[in-house]
Amino acid sequence: MDATAHGHGADHRHGHTHDHPHGHSHAPKSLRALLGVITLTTVIFLAELTAGFVSGSLALLSDAMHMLSDSTGLILALVAMLIGRRAPSKRATYGHRRVEVLAALVNALAVSAISVYIVYEAVRRLGSAEEIDVPVMLAVATIGLVANGVSATILVRRQHDSLNMRGAYLHVLSDLLGSVAVIVAGVVIWVTGFTPADTIASFVIAALVLPRSLRLLAASVNVLLERAPADVDVEEIAGALEAVDGVVAVHDLHLWSTDGTDVLATCHLVVDAEDMYGCGVLDDAQDMLAGLGVTHSTIQLEQPGHERHEHVC
Repeated sequence: MDATAHGHGADHRHGHTHDHPHGHSHAPKSLRALLGVITLTTVIFLAELTAGFVSGSLALLSDAMHMLSDSTGLILALVAMLIGRRAPSKRATYGHRRVEVLAALVNALAVSAISVYIVYEAVRRLGSAEEIDVPVMLAVATIGLVANGVSATILVRRQHDSLNMRGAYLHVLSDLLGSVAVIVAGVVIWVTGFTPADTIASFVIAALVLPRSLRLLAASVNVLLERAPADVDVEEIAGALEAVDGVVAVHDLHLWSTDGTDVLATCHLVVDAEDMYGCGVLDDAQDMLAGLGVTHSTIQLEQPGHERHEHVC
C-alpha cells in the first residue's frame, strides 16, 4: 500500500503539521508601491514625450518610450497582482499566481522589443545632423531622473517578492539608467556641440536594459515550462532525501515553481516495510525539504518493488 502525504498544512494524525506560506504577506506593500510608481511614471512619460518632440532629442524620446512601456507594464503588473491574490478554487487548485509570471513575461518582451527599436532608430540617425534643444532636454531628463530615483527606491525593497515585482523594478531601473544617459548626452552636447552624443546615449540605454530584460524573460519562461528553479540543486535535494533514515531509494522527484519564488516538490520514497505506516520518515523528509527552501511538498511512501507498477515521468 502507498502512503501519499501533502506538506501543505496537512495533519498527519500525529500532531506534526507542516505549514507553508506562499509569499502573499508582502502583497499589500507591493500593491501600494506599484500604485505610487504608476502615478509617477505616467506623469514623467507625458513630460518626456512632449519635451522630446519639442527639443528633437532621440535620447529623450527613447527614454519616453521606456516610460510608456513602464506605465503599461506597471499597470499590467498591478492587474496581475490583483488576480494573483484570488484564492485557489476547484478549477485553479494552485491559485492564480502564475498570472504574475505571465505579466513578467509580457513586461520582459516589451522592454526587449523597445530596446531593439531604439537601436534601430539610433542606427538610422547615424551621420545625420539633428537640431537638439539642449536646455529642454536636460530639464526634463533631470525631472525624470528624480522621479525614477524615487520609484526605484520604492520598488527595490519589493523586487524579490515575485517575478512580477522584479519585472516592475526592471522597468523603473531601465528608466533611471535612461535618464542618466540622457543627462550625460545633454551635457556633452552643451559643452562640446557634439550632437551624435544623443544617438550614442540611445545605444547605451539599450545596452544597459536589454541584458536585464532578457534575463527576466528567461526566468519567466523557465517558470512557465515548470523547470527546476535556477537556485535549486536537484542533486543535492535527491541526495538529502536518500540520506533520511529509513529511506531506501528516491525516484520520480520533481521540483518547480508556480510563481518564480516558492519552490514545490513531489517525489516517491521507497522505505523499509517496518517504516511504511509510521510518520517518522515523512516528517523527517518534509522537514529536510523545508530546510532547503522547498515550501510545499507532496511525498508518496512505498515499499520496494512498487515502482514496477508505476508510470513515472
